[in-house]
Amino acid sequence: MSKVVSNTSPLLYLFRIGGIEWLPNLFNEIWTPEAVKNELHTGRQNGYEVPDPDDYSWLRIVNPKSTPSEWLALDLGAGEIAAMALALENSERVVLLDDMLARRTAQAAGLQVWGTLRVLLEAKSNGLIESVEPHITKLGDSGMWVSAEIHQRILKLAGEF
Repeated sequence: MSKVVSNTSPLLYLFRIGGIEWLPNLFNEIWTPEAVKNELHTGRQNGYEVPDPDDYSWLRIVNPKSTPSEWLALDLGAGEIAAMALALENSERVVLLDDMLARRTAQAAGLQVWGTLRVLLEAKSNGLIESVEPHITKLGDSGMWVSAEIHQRILKLAGEF
């Protein structure tokens, strides 16, 4: 098992589909920066169904020491920037990101990037779920946009196509 830094969206979507508790089964350590905790708190204040990081003893709040200044000019959220900066400082960690610009930026920085859909595939391969298909549908119902092409590709990777 490896270590991970999560941005807001994977925590949010996994929570909404009942899969947030898969994370401690897939990773030895799960970190998220204060900026992600703040984004989730703001979501709760605005009436959205979001996880409270304080409810998960396995989720540790850790902040990066610095942030690459060039990232600040990009159209990225505070949580994405902080999660990527933390992963950059801890290169043995996977970073969980769903936003395409964030993913490309992290990959260009040499980071190992997974998204929520990769977590689904890992959950299946580790026996935590029997099938990814119903969870992809739940993700769509929860507000995550998944193209038909990506949906089919994930099903193929899961051996469900």
